[in-house]
Amino acid sequence: MKLSNIFNRKNRILLRELVVTDFKLRYQGSALGYLWSVLKPLFLFAILYVVFDQFLKLGRDIEHFPVYLLLGIVLWQFFVEATTNGLNAIISRGDLIRKMNFPKYIIVVSGTFSSLINLLINLVVVFVFILINGVGVSFEALLVIPLVIELYVFALGLAFFLAALNVKFRDVGYLWEIFLQAFFYATPILYPLAMVIEQSEVAAKLLLLSPVAQIIQDVRYVLVTHDSVTIWGLVGDWKVCIPFVIVGATLIMATYYFKKNSKRFAEDL
Repeated sequence: MKLSNIFNRKNRILLRELVVTDFKLRYQGSALGYLWSVLKPLFLFAILYVVFDQFLKLGRDIEHFPVYLLLGIVLWQFFVEATTNGLNAIISRGDLIRKMNFPKYIIVVSGTFSSLINLLINLVVVFVFILINGVGVSFEALLVIPLVIELYVFALGLAFFLAALNVKFRDVGYLWEIFLQAFFYATPILYPLAMVIEQSEVAAKLLLLSPVAQIIQDVRYVLVTHDSVTIWGLVGDWKVCIPFVIVGATLIMATYYFKKNSKRFAEDL
């Protein structure tokens, strides 16, 4: 057996162990354990649904709005969790990095992969809501798979960049938290994008250039309702490629930055 094959196998084993350990430790000691991975987005959904649908009536023109809202929350929560886990991945594993010699990217991948497992669990819950609400499901729903992959790749790229940057500048975590709060309201999760179009079509187009907004709207389109405004329907020219270019460029540049700085992680921690 080639040395490279052994090395790759060891990497896979290490990745698996890190993912399993992270998933076990996350809810260790809590009374409800793994149920929190499902309950957290459901609690947030319940609060936002009451406020924005029952009181503010933002979802009155959206078919199957409860599922529409829950799906946006679940996808957003994954993005937040994956990037935050990635941001803290290296500094939280400082002892392991100083003791062992292995590719450091495995630590970041394990954090984001753990978040991906949570996402898949939550999507099962969303599917139950889809059945309860009588949403028609067709083979078009299979398009969710490449869209989830796109979201994961984007989150992974940001996780690589944030993880490396956080080793040098520990304020990055606070700044990222502020950015996420602003980005949450700049992404059409709580409100239909049609409301933005009524005020400014240009603003709506700019919002959809964000990969996260593009993915959430596309997933809603194929799973919940064709009333969901997508970048394909709103922009309709070469600009539809911009979110995908952003995803690819983010992963390439972030991977390069992470690899360049990973050699000094043990010294900087």
